[in-house]
Amino acid sequence: MPIGIRRRSACSSATIISCLIACFASQVALAVEPKRVLLLHPSSGINLLAAINVRAELLRQSAEPLEIYDASVLTGRPADDIVSDRYGDYLDSLFPDKRLDLAVVVGGASLRLFQRHRMKLFPSTPLVAVAEVRRFPTSHLPANETAITTTIDHKGLIENILQVLPETDNVVVMIGNSSIEQYWVEQMRLEFQPFAGRVSFTWLNELSLEDMLNRVAVLPPRSAIYFAFMLTDATGTAHEEEVVFSKLRGVANAPIFSYSDGYFGSGIVGGPLMAMQERSRTAAGAALRILRGEAPNDINTPPIGFSTPKFDWREMQRWGISQARLPAGSEIQFRAPTAWEEYRWQIVAITAVILLQAALIFGLLYEHRRRHDAEVQARQRMSELAHMNRHATAGELSTSIAHEINQPLGAILNNAETAAVILNSASPDLEELKKIVEEIKRDDERAGEVILGLRRLLKKSLVEVQNIDLNAVVREVFLLLSAQAAARNVTLNSRFSLQSLRVSGDRVQLQQVILNLVVNGLDSMNGASGGLREISGRTTLLDGDSVGISIADCGPGIPSDNLKQVFEPFFTTKEHGMGMGLSISRTIIEAHGGRIWAENQSGGGAIFHLRLPLAKMQ
Repeated sequence: MPIGIRRRSACSSATIISCLIACFASQVALAVEPKRVLLLHPSSGINLLAAINVRAELLRQSAEPLEIYDASVLTGRPADDIVSDRYGDYLDSLFPDKRLDLAVVVGGASLRLFQRHRMKLFPSTPLVAVAEVRRFPTSHLPANETAITTTIDHKGLIENILQVLPETDNVVVMIGNSSIEQYWVEQMRLEFQPFAGRVSFTWLNELSLEDMLNRVAVLPPRSAIYFAFMLTDATGTAHEEEVVFSKLRGVANAPIFSYSDGYFGSGIVGGPLMAMQERSRTAAGAALRILRGEAPNDINTPPIGFSTPKFDWREMQRWGISQARLPAGSEIQFRAPTAWEEYRWQIVAITAVILLQAALIFGLLYEHRRRHDAEVQARQRMSELAHMNRHATAGELSTSIAHEINQPLGAILNNAETAAVILNSASPDLEELKKIVEEIKRDDERAGEVILGLRRLLKKSLVEVQNIDLNAVVREVFLLLSAQAAARNVTLNSRFSLQSLRVSGDRVQLQQVILNLVVNGLDSMNGASGGLREISGRTTLLDGDSVGISIADCGPGIPSDNLKQVFEPFFTTKEHGMGMGLSISRTIIEAHGGRIWAENQSGGGAIFHLRLPLAKMQ
């Protein structure tokens, strides 16, 4: 084959492949081409908020890409043909190819503007209308239209005001003076007729905004303000409704009510309100159903009315509105937490400490009574049992517990008394009160830690194997016995390994071993007079796979012929001991794979050694 022919053939093949790739790419692009949605709405007010919510819901609910075109309408200014035609030109410029998949129009004025230009610009485009039912009747909608309508019960709003504030005899209606607002003034006058003779209505629509604000700042007692909406005042000046409401909230000397939850939490008292989020969610859902191919006239949504009444607790407190006067089933939001809600766990902890103290006192009284009764029958036997009980572990711990709990409780009491004095002063020092509250919290946590440590140590439960830190185990026991040691004039010293010594075992059982050894050391120094009175504990890393604990005392030591016997059951050198503590300790250590032994120190006193395997790293 000639060379020239081969080159042409290769070029033709490359051209065909390029064309195929281009066709495939164009098909993919067409497959994912986003739907075009026009969102036409007012430039301010509640309907602007509704449009913003509709847009957010469309993007949130849609599984396919959307192109949303926002277009706003200045609804508060007088409309004429020139202005309307300019809006038409603007819409035409947005879609020069006239391709629009859906129009979502919010508000009656926006709907009239869209309908004026629809047949020229978008005759076949489906429409979702969002408006009050009186502004957009739905009895005879074309096939390519559906409506999400609301119904505003102005009469019900006045009934709500009179229910929560029954002494109200003057309702001030704040609304603008545009053609739209004049329409709603007439609608409200009709709905308010049943209240004639009971309530007088003051209409501010024929005033400038400045005069409106001056009026609401000096209203007579038993007045309420109904904020409808504000587009244009009597001077023809257009206003941003949100700015107007903010100014109203700043000067009003009477409670403010409205029909929409758009201002709930910003200054209105509340009541039955129009749920703007629900309306936007419903409108977005209808729009997406149409975009997926459903016929608009198949989507029938009943008018959306007021939702469950809800009230702002802060406004209720400000205007003295009793909760008992709210409609049944009302929700109260922004309520300040009660002392129980805010300090529940602190109150529970303090109560638990007090109850524990009461239980301990009751138990002591009960034991005292039992001892007294038993002495009549068997004085000698009870004397021996009482002597044993004084040396039992529970008896040893009770002193430490009482001391450790009484300290934070005493501090809490002192701080509480100081706070009471500050609060009763002419000008309470809030910073000092904050410091006192922090100290009370810290002391409460300290008491809680003592109780938690006691509960862990004394609770009766199954063996619970955990990965625990031996340094923490020894530290907790030494802290628990610190008061008992101080009462016996014994110093507890500890030296812990700088490394974390983690073993696998039961925390409570290992604490019991350390507790037995320290208590034995305390008992061994009971009869000693003078000299060093000290018990020292030490933790070390012995080698790569084991750790060591040593507990040493300054007592008389252990006779050399008894060093091996001290761990046998019922062997004891104490006058009234049972000889079970060290036996139980050896059983626990051996069950943990370790070893325990005793030695005499060269300088006097006994030292007990424990060796345990390190926990395996996971």
